[in-house]
Amino acid sequence: MASDSTAAKGERRARVTAPQLARLKRQGQPIVMVTAYDATFGRLIDEAGVDVILVGDSLGMVMQGHPHTLEVTLDQMIYHARCVRRAVSTALLVVDMPFMSYQVSPEQALISAGRLVQEGGAEAVKLEGGGREDAVRRIVSAGIPVMGHLGLTPRASTGRRLSRASARRGRRRPPPPRRPRPCKRPAPSPW
Repeated sequence: MASDSTAAKGERRARVTAPQLARLKRQGQPIVMVTAYDATFGRLIDEAGVDVILVGDSLGMVMQGHPHTLEVTLDQMIYHARCVRRAVSTALLVVDMPFMSYQVSPEQALISAGRLVQEGGAEAVKLEGGGREDAVRRIVSAGIPVMGHLGLTPRASTGRRLSRASARRGRRRPPPPRRPRPCKRPAPSPW
């Protein structure tokens, strides 16, 4: 994130690129990524100096009220990406490839990624789940950077289940935090 304080000084930062992120990762520097679904939040996040803005398929739950992300379409992702793109001037814009937009074949993955770049303004795409090496190779060979997704994958987990990463470690995800109990008031003083 703009640790060089350029954002704080109001100076214009240079556009963040995928090779710059790779360099930061090699150097062990933190990379900040925040999700946005519209122009207003895209602008606010970009002005805060965030490195990467993700237009996530979580918009299905956050913006559309669905219980999961499975109903989000490629056209919806393009629409929201375009909204965010209009407001972002420096952060790298990464857009989720929604369910069934890349699972059928590497060719389908390339076409979907190409639409996210051409129509949505994405500078990189994000895929969820493993076993998609052929699709990733196909997309990267067209010059589109790909970001993988590790850890909890919302599409793969509906309800309270083990995430793939925690299943390998043999642990369940921690339960949600408990609500604090109200404090008992002390008895009134007789004085």
